[in-house]
Order: sequence, then structure tokens, then C-alpha cells
Amino acid sequence: MALLDPEILAWVLLGAFAGGFVTGLAGFGTGLAASGFWLHVLPPAVVPPLVALSSVAAHAVALVSVRPAMDWRRARPFLVGGVLGVVPGAAMLTVISPDGLRLAVGAFLILYGALQGASRLARAPRSRAADAGVGFGGGVLGGFAGLSAPLPVMWLQMQGGSPDAQRAVYQPFNIVVLAASAGAMAVAGVVGPATLGATVLALPATLGGAWAGARLYRRIDARRFRQVVLGLLSVSGAALMVQSL
Repeated sequence: MALLDPEILAWVLLGAFAGGFVTGLAGFGTGLAASGFWLHVLPPAVVPPLVALSSVAAHAVALVSVRPAMDWRRARPFLVGGVLGVVPGAAMLTVISPDGLRLAVGAFLILYGALQGASRLARAPRSRAADAGVGFGGGVLGGFAGLSAPLPVMWLQMQGGSPDAQRAVYQPFNIVVLAASAGAMAVAGVVGPATLGATVLALPATLGGAWAGARLYRRIDARRFRQVVLGLLSVSGAALMVQSL
């Protein structure tokens, strides 16, 4: 694979910038925005670890915009549950069809986006045990299919709070789960020279996109942020359903 071929390089950089921008703006969605570009020119086996590594870099930049709101005590149950869920999620790959899960999760995300976009968000309880359970579910989906974000994002939206307060929980969660997933991929031998080469090339565009998205995030209000998140969840659901069919 000639990564320095002008056409391939252009697609890689466009995907990296798009993935970084969406993560900087909404706090998740690197894979959703970047995969369409990368799958066009890169081998399918290269894309999942590239998404995981790029996501960690984008989140590191995007976290700066919500650093004053960070509450590690609030985030801890999600983080513990997420880390515990990664290993069984990865193990499920050997016994469950990814396509079936993607179809079910995709349909759920579309339904959630439609219902919550048309009405007020349902309320979820504030419970450390429930938060840990949601984190565990996100970890399982992250280890199984790279879907760490949707469950915590939806749960925190239903609990309410400012966009900063929500992002201050689910962004560190995503970093931890995606880093754990990338580590598991490396141990499994999935992260090869092609992936590392693509990551190095994509990194500057990923960081630049995340910086631009984070700057735009500071300029939108809570209502617009909610619309952006619901829209991304719905688009993510549609993309998952298309992938599974």
C-alpha cells in the first residue's frame, strides 16, 4: 500500500481532519466521520486500529475545552465499568456475529434520536451503580465493535446537565476505553506497520481538526449542542445498519 500516493494521502488526511473535527465539536464520532474516507483507500483491517489510535489523539485535544468542568469522582464509575467491559467485548468477537449487533444497535440509535429529537429527553436516575453498568455496556460495545460512545452519551443526556458537564464524563471514558481497545489490538497483532504508518501521516490533520472543532464547540449553545449530538447518534445508527446489511 503506497501511503504517499497523492490520492491515497489525500483521502487519509481528509478522513483524519473530519474525524478530529467531529470529536472536537461533539466529544465523540471519530470513526463515524473518518471511516468513510479511509475505507475508500485503505485495507479494511487497517481502519479499526487507525480509528482507535486517532480517536485517542483527537480526544486528548478536545478534552482541553472541558478541562475546567472535569469531575473524576463523577466519571470514575463509568471508567471502571468501561475498562471491565472491554475484555468480554473483545472475546464476544469469537462467538457472536458483529453484523447482528451492529444492526440492533443501529436501529436503537435511530429510534432514540427520532424520539428524543421530537420530545423532551426522558430522565435517568443518578446512581453510581447504574453509571458503572452503563460504562460496562459501553466497554463491551467498544471492545466488540468500537462503539464505546453511544450508551454513555445517551445516559448522560438523560441525566441532564450542561454540555461541559456531560463531555467531562464521556470524553475521558472514551479515551480510556479506546486506549484499552488499541492496546488489545496491539497485543493481538492487529496494529501492523501499515496502521502505524497511516497513523503517523494522519496525526497532524487529526489534531488540527480536533482543535478547529473544539473552537467551534465553544461558540454553540446547549440547545444546538444537543441537536448536534442527537444528529450524530442517528447518523451513526444509519451507518451501522448499512454496514450490517
